[in-house]
Amino acid sequence: MASFVTEVLASSGKLEKEDLSGKISKMSRKVEDTKEEVCDMINKRYGDFIPSLQGSEELMVQVDVVSKEMDVLNNCIENEIQQNIHVAVTEYAKLKQQLEKNTIIITMLGYIKEFHNAMEEFSKSLQEKKYVDAANQLERARTSVDSLKGWKTSQLPLLSTLSSELTVQRENLIYHMGDEWKRLVIWKLPSSKEPEGLKSFLKVELKLSHPGSKETEPKPPALLCCVLQALAIQGDLQHKIKLFSQVMLKNMLKPLVMYPSLSVKVTEQQGEGTFLALECLEQSQEERSTPSQVYRKLLLVLQTLHSHMLDVSIVDKKLSSILGELIWEEISQCIIHQCLVYSIPTNSSQLEKYKSVIKETEEFEKSLKEIEFLQGDSTDLLKYARDVNCHFASKKCKDVIVAARKLMTSKMHNTVKITTDSKLRLPKLPAPSSELKVKQEATKEDITMENTKQLSAWSLCLPACRISESVQQLMELTLNTLCEAVGSSTQCALQLFFTVRNIFQLFYDVVPTYHKENLLKFPHLAAIQHNNCMYLAHHLLTLGHHFRAHLPQPLSEGVATFVDMVPGFRKLGAQCFLAQLNVQRAELLERLSTAHNFCNLDDEDNYIAASKAVRQVIHQLKQLGTVWQDVLPVSIYCKAMGNLLNTAITEVIAKIMMLEDISSEDGEHLHTLCQTIIEEGPLVFIPLAEENKNKKYQEEVPLYVKKWSTFKELVIVLRANLQEIVDRWTDGKGPLALEFSSSELSQPCSVLWDDRCQELLCESLEGRRLTAGQ
Repeated sequence: MASFVTEVLASSGKLEKEDLSGKISKMSRKVEDTKEEVCDMINKRYGDFIPSLQGSEELMVQVDVVSKEMDVLNNCIENEIQQNIHVAVTEYAKLKQQLEKNTIIITMLGYIKEFHNAMEEFSKSLQEKKYVDAANQLERARTSVDSLKGWKTSQLPLLSTLSSELTVQRENLIYHMGDEWKRLVIWKLPSSKEPEGLKSFLKVELKLSHPGSKETEPKPPALLCCVLQALAIQGDLQHKIKLFSQVMLKNMLKPLVMYPSLSVKVTEQQGEGTFLALECLEQSQEERSTPSQVYRKLLLVLQTLHSHMLDVSIVDKKLSSILGELIWEEISQCIIHQCLVYSIPTNSSQLEKYKSVIKETEEFEKSLKEIEFLQGDSTDLLKYARDVNCHFASKKCKDVIVAARKLMTSKMHNTVKITTDSKLRLPKLPAPSSELKVKQEATKEDITMENTKQLSAWSLCLPACRISESVQQLMELTLNTLCEAVGSSTQCALQLFFTVRNIFQLFYDVVPTYHKENLLKFPHLAAIQHNNCMYLAHHLLTLGHHFRAHLPQPLSEGVATFVDMVPGFRKLGAQCFLAQLNVQRAELLERLSTAHNFCNLDDEDNYIAASKAVRQVIHQLKQLGTVWQDVLPVSIYCKAMGNLLNTAITEVIAKIMMLEDISSEDGEHLHTLCQTIIEEGPLVFIPLAEENKNKKYQEEVPLYVKKWSTFKELVIVLRANLQEIVDRWTDGKGPLALEFSSSELSQPCSVLWDDRCQELLCESLEGRRLTAGQ
């Protein structure tokens, strides 16, 4: 019986009539026969050693014939059978392709049917206001259309029509849900043209309608729930809730935080819904709401929204969580900047009371987590409340810097008297730690042993003077700030301590710049600024030492010092006052320049001009004395006035020494003018009434006016004769010789007498020089 393949190929008419199986059987028999003959021949050839060459050759011929027949058969199989198999496979592939095409068409028809059924169900659900079902059916139809679009071979003209229908019906659903949203969530807001304020926010009202719902119903009404879920299915919920959250933030939540007198009123009306309205129960005297007030008002709003709107599961989270993600960051920052910032204590003694605020914040966040409005364990709000020490230091530092700058830019002329008995009112500080106490006592014992002789009670005392009241207040401000640092945490103490250093640095930079014009224009202010700088430098010497032992490390180890700032303040005060002295010197010299060089004083006009210049100089010095005497320390005052008076008489001496051929009348006039200076100049050194017990400053004018003795000798010479001059010279040892050299007296302009006297004096001086040379 022929094989199955043979029968198939034979039935196709593509094989020869001879049975291939028969040929293969015949060939097999021939092979077996040949094999037996070969084996027999090999046995005979190598086993029995029978010569049979001829038989072997015939057998080899037979093997070659059989091999050729095998090759023919193989070629037949490869050429005929394999060719017919390929044809059969090709025909099968065509049939399979046709079958797949039919299957695709059937599948696409199934999607079209699914789309049609979904749209029918959608229309039915939309009419019955079953918005969740309608949204799901629309999603089902969209899935069908997407499946149709996924087939690359599909070129259905109907596809664009289905897509358009899907878009139209989706917009139709969104419109209906938006209409329902507007009917269920109703805002009453003030006009956009109306300025924002407490009165405008009193018009804000939110109505959550739920007609037909029971008053005790804990969940949101079914219709609102359906609308929200349907919006989520269609992907439009995020946009809708975002708009709602922005209106809620701007018109209800933030105003409740910012206005203390603003509160929210929640009312329930059967068959109507829930109303949340802002109202002003009473005008609060406080500028800012307390954290407890803010938390209470915000919780009332959010819990009401949760009960009537937000308690809806959307996919895998509650709607309250979605709203929280949208507004929590902004509302928490509003609470921080509009409420918590102002609740931070301004005094370290109030820090203990602030723990109640931290607890209230924790309870507030706990309540928000219960309604799933808030996620996570730690938020910026709670972190801010808990980090009170840092915020206290920052707020304190900011307030201190603002207060200090205000004092620095205030008027300087309001002064207070500082006497030698005046002491800085240092606060009473707690005892230092035991370790520091032992160290201090040991140091104190060493100092006592080295200095058995006690210092005077007046040592390191600030001399009596006047300083700006604002500088005294500035010093008190720094003391209070350092007191706050005592007992504070290390970070807080460091912030406060370096804020105090910044205050002094700010004074160094701001005051000379801010008051620059006035310091040059008004001598009174320049003297006050000098005293202010010296006053601050004086207290900076010991300020750090007083507080160091009471501050935490590393401040207690020597970091707490202000000594490095002392030279800068001393230099600043000195430079300011020296600049004013230079201005006064320039004015004195300018006044003396109008004296026509004190020449030809027999001319009435020249004498009037010279007399006026001298009177103006005396007047200027007296005015400065009036301005400075009650302000500057006595020693500084005397040095300053002596310096200015010395400038004036030095200029007068120089101008007189430049004169030539001075007549007796001119000499008399010059003597009169100089005598005025001698008589009235020392009056600027007269002490105040309360300082009359010490008049040595007036008696010691030569100590402060270097050219005073020279000037007095010149005045004497102006009216002296030759004998008097020679007597005052006294062989180069008299008072005249101490102030003038022989060359100065021998020049033509040195003395004021007739020519013959001058010649005699010159001869006398020349003879003494020769005698001294021998």
